[in-house]
Amino acid sequence: MGVVIRLLLAVSGVLAGALVARDAPIFGVVQAMLAIWVVVVVLLTGAWLSRR
Repeated sequence: MGVVIRLLLAVSGVLAGALVARDAPIFGVVQAMLAIWVVVVVLLTGAWLSRR
């Protein structure tokens, strides 16, 4: 179950990041920041779910 939630979070984060970064003048920087943020959120969510 935790893996499914992590995958959904990652996919939704990537889609949201793509929509935001598409209009940004510094596309690469914004995309890299959003990718790092998605990884951090997925890792923290996984750690939180494993403690429950």
